[in-house]
Amino acid sequence: MTGLILVELGDISNLTLALLLAACIVSAFISAVTGGAGGVLMFAALNTAIPLRMLVPIHGAVQLINNLARIYYVREFIRWDLCVPFFVGCTLGAAAMTLGLASLSWQQLPMALLALLIFYTVFKPKKLPEIRLAARNYFWVGLATGTLGILAGAVDPLLAAFFVRKDLSPKEVVANKSVMQAWCHALKIPAFIFLGFAFSDHLGLILLLTLAAVIGTRVGVALLNKLDSDLFFKLMRVALLIAGVRIVYQVVAA
Repeated sequence: MTGLILVELGDISNLTLALLLAACIVSAFISAVTGGAGGVLMFAALNTAIPLRMLVPIHGAVQLINNLARIYYVREFIRWDLCVPFFVGCTLGAAAMTLGLASLSWQQLPMALLALLIFYTVFKPKKLPEIRLAARNYFWVGLATGTLGILAGAVDPLLAAFFVRKDLSPKEVVANKSVMQAWCHALKIPAFIFLGFAFSDHLGLILLLTLAAVIGTRVGVALLNKLDSDLFFKLMRVALLIAGVRIVYQVVAA
């Protein structure tokens, strides 16, 4: 297993590998507790050692299994009226990006718009409304998420902006956001196979990172059971703010 990982990543030290696994545990824990930002933090941490061309599909595979594990613990809170329209839009967005647009380098514009959406969600005055979409309008969230997921990898900040709403309980937020993320990441598997990425060549790394992420998820869900709604949404806004700052840095540095 260690030899396989060394071939995939080059001369990576045991310390670096340990830090990557720790990053997966922490980021998965954050996602389970706050409902957002863990995916983008995991993406940023892994990008310090994994080249970007490998990272988007590898991160997608890890997050797929991580989200499936999270769904198992909160499955009774899934709202299919929100998820099904999202599935349709996400599939169309991912397919369109994979077939014709994946080679374009215009990630900065959608990422900048995503940052604006995040900062509105975090800093909006109380008199301004929450973003409460009707269930059918999650089709459009899915369309944007499917498109962005192929380009940028982490999609949780985009989804989180549409789940900071007091008419949903913390477990409903985590459950439905996890289902949507799992669908988006699942679509990356055939998409990147179509684009020529061989997941089997990186199976050892994916399994190790996934195991670490699932451990973080299990601990986070246990803590989620003890959080009240007000504290949950405060933590969610903090996590979103961190993700927004990270996105602005990426756009400026590009």
